[in-house]
Amino acid sequence: MTPAGILETAIYARDLDAAEAFYGGLLALERIARVEDRHVFYKCGDGVLLVFNPDETVKPPAPRSLPVPPHGATGDGHVCFRASEAEIDRWKAHFAEAGIEIESEFEWPQGGRSIYLRDPAGNSVEFANPSIWGL
Repeated sequence: MTPAGILETAIYARDLDAAEAFYGGLLALERIARVEDRHVFYKCGDGVLLVFNPDETVKPPAPRSLPVPPHGATGDGHVCFRASEAEIDRWKAHFAEAGIEIESEFEWPQGGRSIYLRDPAGNSVEFANPSIWGL
C-alpha cells in the first residue's frame, strides 16, 4: 500500500496571533479552528495546515479529551505551498507590497522555481512550482 497524499502539515509557532495574521491574513487561508493558545488550523487546497504552539502540544492530553499524543518541534520548520510560475510572480508582488522580504529565489536545475520567506515564528515558507518534484 502507498498513501494517497499528505492530509496535514504541521508547523510550530509560539505567537498564534502573529501566525494567524500571517497565514489567515497575508496568505488568506481559511481558518478551520482555533483553540486559545494551543493551535490554529487552516484549509489549504485539499489539505490542512496545522499551526501548533509547541509549549502546549508537548503536554499530555487532558482526561476525556482527544487522545492525541504529545508532539512538537524546536527550531525553524518548513512548509511549501504549490504555485504556478505566474502565481509565484503574483506572490512576490504581494509580499513586496506587504513589506515581506523574499529570502531566496531560484530556478531548480530540473526545472521549476521557488521563492522562500519567513513567517513571524521564523519558519521557512516556500512557494514552488510542482515541477521541482516532477509533478
